[in-house]
Amino acid sequence: MNIFISNLNYRLTSDDLQDLFSEYGEVESAKIIQDRETGRSRGFGFVEMADDEAKTAIDELNQKEVDGKVISVSQARPKGERPSGGSGRNSFRRNY
Repeated sequence: MNIFISNLNYRLTSDDLQDLFSEYGEVESAKIIQDRETGRSRGFGFVEMADDEAKTAIDELNQKEVDGKVISVSQARPKGERPSGGSGRNSFRRNY
């Protein structure tokens, strides 16, 4: 199962994320997403684990304080299921 984690402290690394989730089972992968231009953490990431272990990790870690911030943990949705929001600088421009 792919797990989405948000509101991460910008100091956390992918290794920190792996260590956090490994308490609940074997972590197949852990990645904190970084800004392409600056290389700085964007404050969210993904962890891949077996389904049963992932469900336990989600239940235990959602709304838990980690490194001074309360994180949100949930099952990641496939790209096609994400709500489409306005993106780009002209997304709120109205044509009158």
